[in-house]
Amino acid sequence: MATKKKTAPESRPLALVTGASSGIGLELARQFVQNGFDLLIAAEDAGIQQARTELSTDGARVEALQVDLATYDGVEQLYAKVRDSGRPVDALAVNAGVGVGGDFARETDLKAELNLIQLNITSSVHLTKRVVKDMVARGEGRILITSSIAAVLPAPLEAVYGASKAFLQSFAEALRNELKDAGISVTSLMPGPTETNFFHRAGMDDTRVGQQEKDDPAQVAKEGFEALMAGKDKVVAGSLTNKMMAASTRVLPDAAKTAMHRHMSEKDPKASHDS
Repeated sequence: MATKKKTAPESRPLALVTGASSGIGLELARQFVQNGFDLLIAAEDAGIQQARTELSTDGARVEALQVDLATYDGVEQLYAKVRDSGRPVDALAVNAGVGVGGDFARETDLKAELNLIQLNITSSVHLTKRVVKDMVARGEGRILITSSIAAVLPAPLEAVYGASKAFLQSFAEALRNELKDAGISVTSLMPGPTETNFFHRAGMDDTRVGQQEKDDPAQVAKEGFEALMAGKDKVVAGSLTNKMMAASTRVLPDAAKTAMHRHMSEKDPKASHDS
């Protein structure tokens, strides 16, 4: 594992973290800084510049790019910044993502769901494709892909989001196998409900899962970083409940798993009554 010793910029490893303006992404970036990495961070909102200021500690060199990774040009712009730096990406954290909550046929917006696919799936494949080729050429690198425990069970009322995370989980596991002899490790980070702005952005504040107590993103990121540096295939991060849920999905029938997720994603009667 990289140390906290302050060194010249040329000798510090470089981590690229997407979705790093807040939540799990910001905390992942913090983990990298605390463990001797320089950073290139990206997000679509202006908060990425505040994150850069906040993370510029411990002798770290932090570059930030405000960019919409849901577009092809946005991913290319980020990769161009990598190339312009003249430095190899030692660790890639593919974390940027968004959710959309609601009934697919009757409530949700098609444009929002297509944007979700572009960000969660297309941009993850696009950026990984660009960076991993450089890693293969060097014969070393680490990749962390933020999936979810939603990847292991059907997700009614978050149908497209759940499917996107299932894609990422499968993608990470397949990529790990392909790269097993290339000096590159691929790790899947599988958080459960975490205290971020995800549920607000997804329109799920008044759901049961939106109302419940959630995991600390700093703890989730710490577990993800440690799994990445240990070369693990995946980590179910956060509470014991998450770990038990992930384990139970191995034996529960699909109908039971689907009903369990629906119950979590339905409107909370208490929240509706309070409003």
